[in-house]
Amino acid sequence: MDTRFPFVDWFRNSSPYINAHRGRTFVILIEGEAMARGRGEQLIQDLALLHTLGVRLVVVFGIRPQVQQALDEAAISPGLHQGRWIADEAVMACIERVAAEQRLWLEARLSLGLPNTPMHGVELTAVSGNLVMAKPLGVREGVDFDRSGEVRRVRAAAIQGLLERGSLVVLPPLGFSSTGEVFDLNASDVAQHAAMALGADKLILLGEASGLFDQSGQMQRQLTPGEAEPLLGQALAGSELARHLEAACQAARHGVARTHLLSWHDHDALLGELFTRDGVGTMITQHRYEQLRPAELADIGGLLELLEPLEHRGMLVPRSRERLEHEIDDYLVIERDGMIIACAALHTFDAADMGELACVAVHGDYRGGSRGELLLAEVERRARRLGLAALFALTTHTTHWFFEHGFRLADIDALPPLKRDTYNHARKSKILVKPLAPGRG
Repeated sequence: MDTRFPFVDWFRNSSPYINAHRGRTFVILIEGEAMARGRGEQLIQDLALLHTLGVRLVVVFGIRPQVQQALDEAAISPGLHQGRWIADEAVMACIERVAAEQRLWLEARLSLGLPNTPMHGVELTAVSGNLVMAKPLGVREGVDFDRSGEVRRVRAAAIQGLLERGSLVVLPPLGFSSTGEVFDLNASDVAQHAAMALGADKLILLGEASGLFDQSGQMQRQLTPGEAEPLLGQALAGSELARHLEAACQAARHGVARTHLLSWHDHDALLGELFTRDGVGTMITQHRYEQLRPAELADIGGLLELLEPLEHRGMLVPRSRERLEHEIDDYLVIERDGMIIACAALHTFDAADMGELACVAVHGDYRGGSRGELLLAEVERRARRLGLAALFALTTHTTHWFFEHGFRLADIDALPPLKRDTYNHARKSKILVKPLAPGRG
């Protein structure tokens, strides 16, 4: 295959996501550190590309490092409590000035269109305004937070109207009150409430960390809020990790389909997360996008695509579409974002109180995890519910995997009569049997 232009294959593979994202609403938080460290220009180019592809964008920007620099230059030391600045009048003056400067910088960059720039031919209308209403934090634990506030509500109808007219909406970390005051807000709080109010399809949080990791250092690609919240308890109050985790878990519990934790340090993170199947960061979602479930007739095409390479290598007996359709109720599949990545079948032989664990297959890109074990565990549960006393399997390539999971070698007489009569002696498949302990299904 000609590989002179590897990006062409990537572009072809990304086409399902281009179609899926068109017309969707994404709320994207860019922390102030990204702008302070010179990552703003490329992120804006990525935003322009998303806009061109038909994504409806709400961009929230942080300003913490820029405000800290302004406070240092003015020799102002704000009080800090519960991880928040106490925004008195002097602190608030710096916050308002920096927010205005950052908003103008963003709008200027989103207006670029010269022939020698990546945004040539892209015409973006960026709109900001009094779109987030706020209330004061008030007095907490005896500390008056003054002009530090929290989101009261997001003017969702106004933002929807702007998005429908093709505008990109920019939200600073500021909120306005009905008394005409301006309050300092956490950017992640603004992003979370905007995503919830809009019923956004995605909330994307670009921060320092590239995602969430387990104790062994493995990236956690997908978590539910319940799985992520223990990490929130371990995070330092007021830290970026705490703020992002809180926003992600709350958004997931209140209707935002998917929240993504990405690092702005990775130049490819935003597009890599959105236009590849596995992404690059951590996704928090109320409903897992990789799920183990019974197979359906609509899965036949995906099953054929999964099994064909293994059949060509002689690891599996070829199965026709008609056979799969006839036996579809025997199959379990693992679906990942619309793709069948693993399967297994339980064929029952009631007269012998046995079941065959058949057609265990995992897509080559997803081996090395625990998907085979998950399928086996579910097949065993199903077999016990049916009152079967044992499982058997026939294999030519993966004997040791079966050994590791409690199967033992047996001779042909251990098979149910019907299976014994149809055993293919030419394949010389190993016969493995596992007794099932009752009462654990």
